[in-house]
Amino acid sequence: MAVPPPVVLLMGPTASGKSAAAMMLAQRFDGEIVGVDSAQVYRGMDIGTAKPSGAERAQVPHHLIDIADPGERYSAARFVADARAAIAGIRARGKLPILAGGTMLYFKALREGLSALPPADAELRAELDAKAARIGWPAMHADLARVDPATAQRLSSMDAQRIQRALEVWTLAGVPLSQLQGRRASGASLGPVVSVALVPSDRARLHQEIAHRFDAMLAAGLLDELAQLRRRHELSPALPSMRCVGYRQAWEFQDGLIDAATLRLRAVAATRQLAKRQYTWLRATDAVRVDPHAEDAAARVAGIVEAVL
Repeated sequence: MAVPPPVVLLMGPTASGKSAAAMMLAQRFDGEIVGVDSAQVYRGMDIGTAKPSGAERAQVPHHLIDIADPGERYSAARFVADARAAIAGIRARGKLPILAGGTMLYFKALREGLSALPPADAELRAELDAKAARIGWPAMHADLARVDPATAQRLSSMDAQRIQRALEVWTLAGVPLSQLQGRRASGASLGPVVSVALVPSDRARLHQEIAHRFDAMLAAGLLDELAQLRRRHELSPALPSMRCVGYRQAWEFQDGLIDAATLRLRAVAATRQLAKRQYTWLRATDAVRVDPHAEDAAARVAGIVEAVL
């Protein structure tokens, strides 16, 4: 049986140039791009997710973009199933699958399998949301600390999405999330894989680019985009889509909780924190690191992929 073409995993912190690098690889090696982005899956969330433009998608096929409504909860489990189906289709067409994005949990789940956790329970989540509305998420966090102190310790007292999930797992499984996360159900092999990480060595420069990009998003109409989404869908700040960096702060601004200056300050700070977490994830991977700010960055990325084709 012929060996399938490798799967290219192109990862990196936010604003590190992954989209441009993926386009370069797809055009050079006849590939198709699979998004690894927990925000770009949502329809209508274009500006704040730096989604590939229509022109870019016309040049190169993109997958796992605009596949869910912002009122849905897209999960890592769904991503793994969708990504594997996309990879199989790309390989069947004789193309090179290029998975590009910054959602490190999705990369980990795809390669290592998913934690053996109970599936989401909509009724239980509604009960937890109702309780949180009464007592607040800090009190919910205190509840979590009593049953799963290890998970509570690593979560902010306002991290509604993760607190909810941890309490849901405890209620359904009777076992703390921290005990279950190490147990993984591995899936079928992806076949040959080449991993590349775009890791800027100059973090100060990355921080500047993060700020410039958010300013550009505001100028492009991020607030209008969110306003339209809120008119079209039944949304709340607790939904995963609305907890995405940029949208969360824009929501607070539209609800009059913060002013424009604070909106920018908080959004840029949150994006920098996201990048910091992505750096931490990347240190634990086997990816070949390339500084995207280096003059020969594109050539190096192309060379790494070409060497395994």
